Amino acid sequence: MMINVGIVGVGTYVPEQIETAADLVAQTGIPEAVLRDKMGIRQRHVAGEQDTISYMASRASARALEDAGVPAEQVNLVISHGSEYKDHLVWNAASKIQHNIGAINAQAFEVYALCAGAPIALQTARGIMLGDESVRYALLTAASRENDLVNLRNERVRFMYNFGAGAGALLLERGATRNLLLGVSVITDGALSETVTLNRTPQALGTNPGEFGDLRGRLDVNQPDFMAERLGAVSLQNFVRVIRESVEKGSARLEDLRFLGITHMKGSFYREILSAVGLTPEQSVYLEDYGHIQSADQAFTLELGLKQGKIKPGDLIVLAGAGVGYTWSAAAIRWG
Repeated sequence: MMINVGIVGVGTYVPEQIETAADLVAQTGIPEAVLRDKMGIRQRHVAGEQDTISYMASRASARALEDAGVPAEQVNLVISHGSEYKDHLVWNAASKIQHNIGAINAQAFEVYALCAGAPIALQTARGIMLGDESVRYALLTAASRENDLVNLRNERVRFMYNFGAGAGALLLERGATRNLLLGVSVITDGALSETVTLNRTPQALGTNPGEFGDLRGRLDVNQPDFMAERLGAVSLQNFVRVIRESVEKGSARLEDLRFLGITHMKGSFYREILSAVGLTPEQSVYLEDYGHIQSADQAFTLELGLKQGKIKPGDLIVLAGAGVGYTWSAAAIRWG
């Protein structure tokens, strides 16, 4: 008998502090219209001192459990797929999140694939749930405040100026009868594996000492020309490939797709991807009021898509992302 795994709860969290495009003009030297209209940054949330990775992920997780009506004690698995810039280095954030939310009967560990992490975490959890009938509920959660690690005067990292802070969570159920996970596709281009790293060069650090607790350095691009050329050649086709393959693994067709929840990026490329898979902006959510919150983006797009009425019962939807390294991923879900 086929056992299904489905999403039964969604939750998000954002810090209270907001930076608008106008606020970022002085920090970036970029005109407000460019930040807003071309880079897609209408506003973003900025973490406060209390907004650690474990705190934000715990808040989003509690909301996902509340959305599902499932007590934390019934959760059997907690997977954190959020930022490696977290409370401590060489540390399992998932165990802290498990403790915070009271999931006392859950195993807890991390899966890390940067901004491609959400579909990969979905696939990981589904594999465990299908192989172990004792795992009925799995909580997937991700938080990020990597905007701390970006020098807004370093032009090499302009594509990271959209980074925001926040967290998202999804609750999965083994034996679910709704919102079923159909298929996941992931591909990696290892030629880009070292294009983005933490550096301590003057351009990367700017006027900031680049010291964040135990962490030293800020994000920088090591091979900007190669990275731009390579991504220009493969990124669109790789996004389309993983979206198409995730749908086909669920015995559906790309033509059946009705909604795409995807990583925040500049508006022109976002619209190009939508067009390439046969969708319009009305069949997606653009996160211009949140920015890019690493692998929490997919939870935000799902929650917003439902609130805005863009996802309807029976719709075939895909959650997709891409992370430096470079990995593209997508998960197909039959909603309702």
